[in-house]
Amino acid sequence: MEAVYNLLIGLQTALSPFNLTVLVAGLFVGTFVGVLPGLGGANGVAILIPVTFRLPPTSAVILLAAIYWGALFGGVITSILFNIPGEPWSVATCFDGYPMAKKGKACEALTTAFCSHFFGAMVATLILTFAAPIVAEFTLMFGPPETFAVMMLTFSALVSLGGMSPVKSVVSTLLGFIMAAVGIDIVTGRLRLTFGSTELMGGFSFIVAVIGLFGLGEVFMTVEEGLRLEGVSVRMGVRTVFQTMAQLPRFWRTYIRGALIGCWMGIKPGGATPASFMSYGFAKQFSKNPEEFGTGTIEGVIAPEVAAHAAGVSATLPMITLGIPGSPTMAVILGGLMMWGLQPGPMLFKENPEFVWGLIGSIWVANAIGVVMVLCFVPFFASILRAPFSILMPSIVFVCAIGAYAVNNRMIDIWYMILFGFVGMAFKKLDYPIAPMVLALVLGDMAESAMRQSLVMSQGSPLIFFNRPIAGIVNGLAVLFFFWPLVTVLRDRIRKKLRAPVDA
Repeated sequence: MEAVYNLLIGLQTALSPFNLTVLVAGLFVGTFVGVLPGLGGANGVAILIPVTFRLPPTSAVILLAAIYWGALFGGVITSILFNIPGEPWSVATCFDGYPMAKKGKACEALTTAFCSHFFGAMVATLILTFAAPIVAEFTLMFGPPETFAVMMLTFSALVSLGGMSPVKSVVSTLLGFIMAAVGIDIVTGRLRLTFGSTELMGGFSFIVAVIGLFGLGEVFMTVEEGLRLEGVSVRMGVRTVFQTMAQLPRFWRTYIRGALIGCWMGIKPGGATPASFMSYGFAKQFSKNPEEFGTGTIEGVIAPEVAAHAAGVSATLPMITLGIPGSPTMAVILGGLMMWGLQPGPMLFKENPEFVWGLIGSIWVANAIGVVMVLCFVPFFASILRAPFSILMPSIVFVCAIGAYAVNNRMIDIWYMILFGFVGMAFKKLDYPIAPMVLALVLGDMAESAMRQSLVMSQGSPLIFFNRPIAGIVNGLAVLFFFWPLVTVLRDRIRKKLRAPVDA
């Protein structure tokens, strides 16, 4: 009952006229930030921190948090409409969201994504409200071995589940690891795979890679197939929005599974990006029609969106309870809190309860207002695809170039984007999955760092990945899922041999 009482106080704080105005303004700005590839929630929050210096601390953090929630919404829009991930965690949404848009179902895809966002965020907020102390203790149990185990489970879930070619998936993953290794060694500080080039010292940016692989790669494919001058026929209208919402309860298993995966990944460093990939992989494995994934199925949009936004909200929990940011954006907000004289940790609930519960209350309000706001604009967003491709194509290339340059303000990143565009086109023509390579590129450094830290802790013994309870269980699951395709093949062969004498 105490949590309910505190939540009511937090809602009262969030719904005060000034804080509500700040929250709505943050949602609009965040949505715009999320739409622009390369900018992202973390950069948007960092840029606007100076604006908050004249605001009270509670109002300031509500503004920054609202920008974050808005960026979560905005990153979906370009992913579905143009195959350009606005945010790293929107990459998995491209796999089925964009094919749905190409089929003329952009309105359905956007509605599904926004509703899934709302569900995942609300589940995470419930956990944040009522289970903060318990989850905070659980977070303390995670060290480098456990982090590495989770990374391995994510790779196994995406690489070997759901009917993709295991060999092609492994090749794609290895290419991603190689590209992630380019630059400076995260432990020794030595140069790796730079071949004497100073431009390669900074490595390949994940955002630049996905902009090229998805956005520019799709443009190259379309140009090669013949420049289409007609727009896409899109079903629009409020009726389509409500009809799509009525279908979503059928996928309640995907919703619950994705929300649990997202909350689990969000409370530990790792965040929304691996959560979205893991949820997509498991949804494909447990689906009755796994062959439909990648062709434009609603379930393929639900799974990554629910998990990504559950993880995005859950990342708030370790930040306010332990002072450990669960995502890059939360790290920026953590810096803002310290500048305002607020020290995140267990004592924050006792020393500044108005601030903590005002922030939690603002999450409830922001997601409720945000989902209504974006759902009202779904027909408008979908109508963009009705424009002729001869107009859309240069606009897409222009936005891609701005996003790639904005990451590090380097001209070389635009050339990298073009290179990755050709790689993306080649992968699609050769029927190689892009997802494992993207996942290895984004998580390669994190997995390598966790592995090497673990080996230092154990003085080089790999048993540390199995003799710690959590790490052992998760690594065991990762090994099982990785070899599951081989088990399936052997099982089918044994069944055929057993049935052969009977048939004879």
